[in-house]
Amino acid sequence: MAAVAARTRAAVRGIGRTPPPPGPFRPGFWRSPIRGPWLTSVFGLVLLIGIPLLFITGLLSYASYNPGLSPLNDETPDKGVLGFYLFSWPTHPYWLYRLLQGVHVTLGVVLVPVVLAKLWSVIPKLFEWPPVRSAAHALERLSLLMLVGGVVFEFVTGILNVQLYYVFPGSFYRLHFYGAWVFIAAFVVHVCLRLGRMGRALRSRGLRAELRTGLAGTVPEPPDPDGLVAAAPAPPTMSRRGAVGMVGAGSLLLLVVTAGQSVGGRLRGTALLAPHNRDPLSGPNGFQVNKTAAAVGVTPALVGPDWRLEVHGSGAPLVFTREQLLSMPQHTAALPIACVEGWSTDDQHWSGLRLADLAALGGLPDAGSVLVESIQPPGPFTRVMLRGNQIRDPRALLALRVNGSALSLDHGYPARVIVPANPGVNNTKWVHRLTFRA
Repeated sequence: MAAVAARTRAAVRGIGRTPPPPGPFRPGFWRSPIRGPWLTSVFGLVLLIGIPLLFITGLLSYASYNPGLSPLNDETPDKGVLGFYLFSWPTHPYWLYRLLQGVHVTLGVVLVPVVLAKLWSVIPKLFEWPPVRSAAHALERLSLLMLVGGVVFEFVTGILNVQLYYVFPGSFYRLHFYGAWVFIAAFVVHVCLRLGRMGRALRSRGLRAELRTGLAGTVPEPPDPDGLVAAAPAPPTMSRRGAVGMVGAGSLLLLVVTAGQSVGGRLRGTALLAPHNRDPLSGPNGFQVNKTAAAVGVTPALVGPDWRLEVHGSGAPLVFTREQLLSMPQHTAALPIACVEGWSTDDQHWSGLRLADLAALGGLPDAGSVLVESIQPPGPFTRVMLRGNQIRDPRALLALRVNGSALSLDHGYPARVIVPANPGVNNTKWVHRLTFRA
């Protein structure tokens, strides 16, 4: 081991004695007069607040699928210790998932200009020469590469998924979940290594004074040990005030054109970048649909007069027509639909049978779970498991009608599940079998 370490040190010294290659490795290549520790730290401070919030809301979003309940709910198998925090997802308040996923997606989109600005501000660090000077420097470099790669991967995959253009191989849930843990590990290491320097850089200049400084008064920061300040700065074409303002304006614009898909109301019309920004139709069923019946292979023939609902429990299976279900006592609930892409509907008025009543009919009034199966062709989330607390919530329904009318085919006719605080993909449409388990 000692010989290997000696050879490594010799190799590093050898690289350090060679001149840097042409291009971005040369100190004079980066010439922006506003790049430096202070501006980098301003963007870093925003991310220091935003990234942990983004990570926590993402973890809670994953927990909302109740992945520990059944492999059917888990798109990230073999998560091991990374699932240490999972818990039974509550049904109160009913808007919990809508809030969490709305914040997660909206914040992720809003932080894009800050992330790009931060990457621009530290890009000379990616081309340091020599690339490795010591073991500590190697750790810092590795954390930086993992950080940059992780943030690019997470933001790109997340935004593509939001826009329904996900093109990466494999499950989005799995890749995004594991990518998030790799990224946050690198983020924590980087913060531990840089927090002290960031604090000193922020104290070196007053924010108010810097925001009052225009282009004429913009001068480079003093040389720094990290090499962010240009060795031969060019004349300024933008002040630091302009850079901060441009990034802030970009984030504000993205907030305006994205948040409405989660907030709803009049703001829904401003969500120009959201694929579900406006109601697609008018009338009782005129609210957002993630996937249409045609898109998943559900035809009118599958839900015609021969459709039946099967209820399995402790005894013989029970079979009901839709007319028989409608003849039973009906209950109502005002609940939204909220999806992983960050969009949600306003509260819709659903009516149908309580899942608790159906569990009692099946002979298991204290059922611990229910397997919900859709008539659509097999695929992800065509079968899901719901917990006992979700069954017993009086607002958890097998919905037959919405807003006073029968469900449309795209909204799950002849019957669908609707549960408070449940991810939209777990509110199964076109239900044909419920299997209650003790």
